Amino acid sequence: MRDGLRGLTTRGRSFLAAAVAAAISALLLGERDLLRVAVLLAVLPLLAAAYVGRSRYKLACVRSLDPHRAPVGASSRVVLRLQNMSRLPTGTLLLEDRLPYALGSRPRVVLERLGAHQASSVAYTVRADVRGRYEVGPLGVRMTDPFGLCELSRAFPSTDRLTVIPQVTPLPSIRLPGEYAGSGDSRARSVAVHGEDDAATREYRRGDDLRRVHWKSTARTGELMVRREEQPWESRATVVLDTRAYGHRGEGPTASFEWAVSAAASITVHLRQAGYKLRMVTGSGADVDAAEATGDGVLLDHLAEVRLEQRGELTTLVERVRQRADGGLIIALLGSLSTAEAQLLAALRGNGATCVAFLLDSSSWLNLPERARAEAQQAHGSAALALLQSGWRVIGVEHGSQLPALWPQAARGSQGFAMRAALAETVAGGVK
Repeated sequence: MRDGLRGLTTRGRSFLAAAVAAAISALLLGERDLLRVAVLLAVLPLLAAAYVGRSRYKLACVRSLDPHRAPVGASSRVVLRLQNMSRLPTGTLLLEDRLPYALGSRPRVVLERLGAHQASSVAYTVRADVRGRYEVGPLGVRMTDPFGLCELSRAFPSTDRLTVIPQVTPLPSIRLPGEYAGSGDSRARSVAVHGEDDAATREYRRGDDLRRVHWKSTARTGELMVRREEQPWESRATVVLDTRAYGHRGEGPTASFEWAVSAAASITVHLRQAGYKLRMVTGSGADVDAAEATGDGVLLDHLAEVRLEQRGELTTLVERVRQRADGGLIIALLGSLSTAEAQLLAALRGNGATCVAFLLDSSSWLNLPERARAEAQQAHGSAALALLQSGWRVIGVEHGSQLPALWPQAARGSQGFAMRAALAETVAGGVK
């Protein structure tokens, strides 16, 4: 009842003020009829307060999102189901769901009336153009009586999470380097050749037999390494995402980093569908393995939240990849590199790995003067040439490039004599 009295609207307080004035006038003038009017004016807001206050705690709410995980630019439908748990009908209900700014303005929906134990559903849609995880809710409900004399607010504490993942683009099927057609299996497999079994090692994991420790590799790496019992005849790939802030340019959804994140999502989904055992490493410290059943969701959820690092270094990224490198295919989405940084990536060519780099010319995401643009192209060409010379397969990416059109180049080995000659000519021209 106290909550109901605190929730009296201006109209309700006006009724009480009029009741007091009528009661005083009735006593002074000795008018019983006026006193009856005063009683009626006072009873109406009190009954409204009691009615709204009682129904305040008799509402149940369930929220559902379809889907919970949506790509950038897609819409998700939010359904709110309210049920009146009391025997009395409710008054008008004004619903307002709290949303973060990125999902748009807060939706407001009016429900005229809910009868005893009646349920009703309302729906609205949200759309986000920026990756991330967003909290939807809590739901605020304002309840009023039929006469608008009392109004109370209630917030349901429950919230739901909407994950906005990068845009995934279908890629054409190609035969990637290092694939092997195994007997009895119709799909291609990628084989990482380590040589003899006793030379094929990996890092020690809890529970491994200590008799399998490979002491030469342990002494060389400084970490406990164990022998592999079997050759890994399975398709394996590592996707590497460069998150150095100084390696990317542009802002918002059209930045070069967003292109790289979307490309990483498309490539991981494509390789998973092709049967690869996938690992993803980012400069932000993530090292994600894709499980058989939930791999796509785990990878995409991480990519939904990955951000640029202001102090990120390529050395740290290379070391993180090498900690568990076991051959196979390495695909790197790289921002702008210096020649020295490109040479650091040569360390990933060990263990028979085939390395493919999508090298972004992030300066093309900016409107640079002609001279600055020429210098940026020269630096980009030098980095690409350094990667090619270290055995990487390099695919150049500029602003406006489409990943499906670039993807077939991953199967063509080096970029050919034409690209090498063009890069060499660019570098030579810059030296003059």
